[in-house]
Amino acid sequence: MTKRSVRALLKKKTIKVPQDRLLKKSTSGQQSTEAANVSLGTAALEKRVSKKLEYQSIKGELHERLIDELNNAGMLIRPDDELKQYVEEFVAGVLDTEDIPLNQSERIRLADELLEEALGSGPLAPLMGDPAISDILVNRFDAVYVERFGVLEPTDVRFRDEEHLVRIITRIAARVGRRIDTSSPMVDARLPDGSRINATLPPVTLDGPTLSIRRFGRRRLTSENLVRLGMLSEQMLKFLELCVVNRKNILISGGTGSGKSTLLGAISESIPAQERIITIEDAAELMLGQDNVIRMETRAANVEGQGQISQRDLVVNALRMRPDRIVMGEVRAGEALDMLQAMNTGHDGSLTTIHANSPRDAFARLETMVMMAGMELPSRAIREQAVSAISIVIHVRRYEDGTRRIERIAEVVGIEGQTPQLQDIYVFKQTGKEENRITGRFEATGIVPRFSRELADRGIEISNQKFFERDFQ
Repeated sequence: MTKRSVRALLKKKTIKVPQDRLLKKSTSGQQSTEAANVSLGTAALEKRVSKKLEYQSIKGELHERLIDELNNAGMLIRPDDELKQYVEEFVAGVLDTEDIPLNQSERIRLADELLEEALGSGPLAPLMGDPAISDILVNRFDAVYVERFGVLEPTDVRFRDEEHLVRIITRIAARVGRRIDTSSPMVDARLPDGSRINATLPPVTLDGPTLSIRRFGRRRLTSENLVRLGMLSEQMLKFLELCVVNRKNILISGGTGSGKSTLLGAISESIPAQERIITIEDAAELMLGQDNVIRMETRAANVEGQGQISQRDLVVNALRMRPDRIVMGEVRAGEALDMLQAMNTGHDGSLTTIHANSPRDAFARLETMVMMAGMELPSRAIREQAVSAISIVIHVRRYEDGTRRIERIAEVVGIEGQTPQLQDIYVFKQTGKEENRITGRFEATGIVPRFSRELADRGIEISNQKFFERDFQ
């Protein structure tokens, strides 16, 4: 048999090797290599963890000392440039005089983080710098959530412990002139950038301190932006601009985070530039583009319970300031009575918002708020005053996919018996769902508003406008 025929025969022959021998031969070296790699990896991981814990311990100790010195020196209420200089001098002094086991890069990082802890929001700084985040919610020191593009999601951000979170909350409150401690365990305030904060301490919250930050964009969303984002259609925007220019009183209703204040600011663009606007808010959020604007904000009582200025006080004062328009961020209590009276006594074109689940529910809530003013008025009288004052109700809703849309625009047409009568001018019709996103279209109901007759008497003809046709889209 030739070599060639033997080679051909071997190619056709299958040689079976015992499985146990194959495994032993192939894995013995591999197992030892893997064991060595695991051992090295574990040692490296332990070293990194130990180094990180050492760094966090040093940072925590210095942060405690820094906050104590800032409190003792009264620096927390000083301007940012003075506070920054003080913190930089403190860090430089500590690093020069004390034997801290950190390398140069860690020292620079430590100085930057201590400065951020003193001036900013500590571990929350990266979240505060993300323009896509609208809400930052700290449930516990180790549980931080954010709302990004309308969807709530957890983050990897953590505070060192509860004391660390309490120090950050205390510092934030002190920077805006508020105090929070066990005797006063809740605080509600506005940050210099316009963000709204709410913080609580035990025993109010049983599982530890909490912090909620409602952030607002660095730039104002215009009406064109809202059309592009799908909050309303161009035809609806034209109709709302017509209502604002012709001094119709508008009430915007909706749930928390539905976009009421954003829409209020957007439609306020249509107020003529020559008119004097006074805004009244519990926490200043509105950013109007006009020049002739007076902004007013409430003030909480001080530690002694004195000095509180309510929205009702501001409404009464605003009426003495010769306003052309009053724009109230949100009616919450007894100021609803003063707002309705202003709308009914010559201050046409006023705008405000209210928490409600529907336009009809908004009137029921208004009635409740008027009663909170302490005036024993009959329900019928309150409803008649509300129906007489308000011309248009816009209901805004945040849908399940996180998008915010105008659900309906309704005209107030009167009262029948004890019930305010409304007729829909525009509605949003949901048609389905595509990839977890709700689809639908804005539709006109075909009803022409009753106030079109009033405008026609002034020479403004709107009854034949295209934006009342049912098939405008």
